[in-house]
Amino acid sequence: MTTPIRKRRIAQAQRRGGCRLPQGPNGGVQLLLIQTIDHLGKQGDIVEVKLGYANNFLIPQGLATIATEHHKRMVEKHRAKLAEIQKKRLIGLQSLADEIRTKRVSIEANANEEGHLYGSVGPEEIVKALRNEGIVLTADQVRLSGPIKELALYTVRIYLGQGIESELKVWVVPMSGG
Repeated sequence: MTTPIRKRRIAQAQRRGGCRLPQGPNGGVQLLLIQTIDHLGKQGDIVEVKLGYANNFLIPQGLATIATEHHKRMVEKHRAKLAEIQKKRLIGLQSLADEIRTKRVSIEANANEEGHLYGSVGPEEIVKALRNEGIVLTADQVRLSGPIKELALYTVRIYLGQGIESELKVWVVPMSGG
């Protein structure tokens, strides 16, 4: 880990010319971003900035480092690893979507003789019913087109993230023994 004193010394050495900063094609300085910076780039991007911005802010704050060939190779290895992790995550989400598509859950609710509920069934009740089936989701992943206010069979959209959606069959049934 680079301490603030070390960062300051690196920046001073760079200003004295002890450590040349790589020149970009537009006359600026090429840096590798250590952290994502709004309006500049994401973590791991090679960006070109003015010398003053690099020496006075990005490098001393530890937000960027010199874009050497070694650093570029390290970033590419890291990106490849992240891509592999992302691929496995997508496969897992897709298998969860397929599993949800095969499920049917029943939710008991108080209703009158015409089948109108005295309340409504919302995402929280659907998440609870899925949890009983061994599937853990959050309420914001359940996408209802409107409140469920009648006894019936509903098809509910489930958003899992990364653009993967599924559908769940939800039976809203009258309370037993009531």
